[in-house]
Amino acid sequence: MLQIHEWGERGSPVVVCLHGITSHGRHFANLAELLAGSFHVVALDLRGHGASGYEPPWHLEQHVEDALDTLQEHGLVEQPIRWLGHSFGGRIAFEVAAGAPEAVERLVLLDPALLISGNAALNGAEGARPDRSYASFEEAIDRRFEESRLSRAPRELVAEELRAHLVQHRNGRWRYRYLQSAVVAAYGEMSREPPPFELAQVPTLIVVGEDSYISYDHLLDAHTAVLGEELEVVRVPGGHTVLWDAFDETADAVARFLG
Repeated sequence: MLQIHEWGERGSPVVVCLHGITSHGRHFANLAELLAGSFHVVALDLRGHGASGYEPPWHLEQHVEDALDTLQEHGLVEQPIRWLGHSFGGRIAFEVAAGAPEAVERLVLLDPALLISGNAALNGAEGARPDRSYASFEEAIDRRFEESRLSRAPRELVAEELRAHLVQHRNGRWRYRYLQSAVVAAYGEMSREPPPFELAQVPTLIVVGEDSYISYDHLLDAHTAVLGEELEVVRVPGGHTVLWDAFDETADAVARFLG
């Protein structure tokens, strides 16, 4: 089972949050605190990340199975669920909606990596192979702004989250709690053709960073043709990590959409 993080009252409508590669479930903590008055928010550490198991396989089917099994284990699948995913987590959430749309109340995709080019996947996977470690916590935060191409994120917002995700090892260097092999594998998964939009006919919100290096525009026409008015696209300032670069704008859009 996956590690879960929970906010809000059990019995309230459930929102499940799935993070992107190199991240962890508490990436959604600030958003979850805003939603906790109306929802039971559950964020998962994906396989290969955070406090969940690191063993393979790391393909999309396994990530979907992990999420559903964990929710089943915790008695959280008795009603349709609102699913929210960022980046690779958005692709996983979309796979859930395509496989079982009757179990998905609403779908929120934050700058989703529904499909990236083979070249982008190759470059990302190669970039993920070298060791990512830092001499100090402060250096790790500095480098995160470069590595995630952050342009508007408040430094304390990033540091607050990463205090739970960076660990100092015995050699004194700081590393994230994720497995590089799982990250490399995820880049290949994101280059796989996604299921047809016709299979995921649920109300959907997509939040796109205006300066993101992940492109959604090439899928927009096809997605709109299927969902019509049930697809809402909101563009926010900044880059790919919208909960850092544009937290207020993203949180407002999500809260309004979830109702």
